[in-house]
Amino acid sequence: MATVANNNLNAKLVLLGDMGAGKSSLVLRFVKGQFLEFQESTIGAAFFSQTLAVNDATVKFEIWDTAGQERYHSLAPMYYRGAAAAIIVFDITNLDSFGRAKKWVQELQKQGNPNLVMVLAGNKADLEERRSVPAEEPRTYAEENGLFYMETSAKTAQNVNEIFYEIAKRLPRAQPPQNPAGMVLVDRQAGGASASKCCS
Repeated sequence: MATVANNNLNAKLVLLGDMGAGKSSLVLRFVKGQFLEFQESTIGAAFFSQTLAVNDATVKFEIWDTAGQERYHSLAPMYYRGAAAAIIVFDITNLDSFGRAKKWVQELQKQGNPNLVMVLAGNKADLEERRSVPAEEPRTYAEENGLFYMETSAKTAQNVNEIFYEIAKRLPRAQPPQNPAGMVLVDRQAGGASASKCCS
């Protein structure tokens, strides 16, 4: 869910994906500018927050980094429910992790938030020589499913900040009402009957 106050947007963002795909590494790189060669597995979920300035607004991300182990899968809805954005992460050197990323996309599509900004992140782009997911495959999949796709590397920081900026730009902004009180008064003055005839 995204809430707006004076051009300040609070947005809940969740990371989903296979264990070892690099979810925690992406968050750590984005929030703290760090990369750990040996990252402990997340248990349950970890919470971070980070604020970005985008155009004339400030976006504060409330980031839930979920555990990738299968035994924690049943907890995921608790974290993605009400999210404004989701990053589904897979490892470009692991074809199975891409398969499971697609399952996450399907799960999110089923829960039916039409405003959810969904991103597919092919992580570990620094390991191009070990790639097992052809670059075109996730790109095509993302286009067909209304996601945007970006290849990232938490190790080299490639596209890490960019992916969060792109999400911030795509978050739905609450539109201020277009002077509704004035419109209602005009309708009333014109008389209810004529007002209702125009639109029936």
